[in-house]
Amino acid sequence: MKLFTKSLRAVDLVLVSRPLEYGNSQKTKREHMKNWLIAVAVMAAVASPLKAGDVTGKVSLEGDRPAELNLPLDPSCGAAFKKFNPGKKPKTRFYVSEKGGLGDVLVVINGIKGGKAPTKPHVIDQRGCEYLPYVSAAQLGQVIHVLNSDPALHNVHTQPREAGNAEKNLAQLPNGPAIKFDYQKAERFLKFKCDVHPWMYAYVSLVPHQYFAITKADGSFSVKDVPPGEYEIEAVHRKVHTGANYKGVKQKVKVSAAGGKADFTIKLQ
Repeated sequence: MKLFTKSLRAVDLVLVSRPLEYGNSQKTKREHMKNWLIAVAVMAAVASPLKAGDVTGKVSLEGDRPAELNLPLDPSCGAAFKKFNPGKKPKTRFYVSEKGGLGDVLVVINGIKGGKAPTKPHVIDQRGCEYLPYVSAAQLGQVIHVLNSDPALHNVHTQPREAGNAEKNLAQLPNGPAIKFDYQKAERFLKFKCDVHPWMYAYVSLVPHQYFAITKADGSFSVKDVPPGEYEIEAVHRKVHTGANYKGVKQKVKVSAAGGKADFTIKLQ
């Protein structure tokens, strides 16, 4: 906007500072106005930023889906689970849709810079003796709030692997105040667990920009407002890509104002 304003003033100065060249007739005045409007349109086109677009797609699983296991809830947690999840059974989670879409996949644009982290916290809740969401992501510098909506005592034990992200282990009373975490190093799938209830885990990826998404239960995703250009985009699943740095499946994607498209297939070994 500043560039456009300065350019506009420069064009106006050039055109109106030469009265002898245009004269005072109606024809020359119209020509003068026409030239001014053309110059303004050109400078506006040059100064206007290119519009961002959304990168959309789907992540699919190739291979047999692992069998889910029952979670060994104690009686109090079993009652809490039924309260929050009527009609459901507590099981481990490897989300695959009927059409092969794979949920809980981190999709991230690599090699791009982002803006400031959101002031709104990233929230994880403990409900029915589960961490929800199970897999999520936050922008680096965004504060993470962990809640306890259960009628039971939990402890929030983080186990980062990245040097510089401190391990913490804090008790949390039922419906107590949020426990806040603020990490300064990018890390994929930082583990949150409860030592009181050893089946309780959550995984939060800390991304150094805002261009990421977690796939829905059907495997679909949308990375919002990506600047136009060509990028590397990566899909990472915690249980499949289990190396030291969680390296996933990569491909190139071209982004315009109309967006971009990237579909992935993740193979079970």
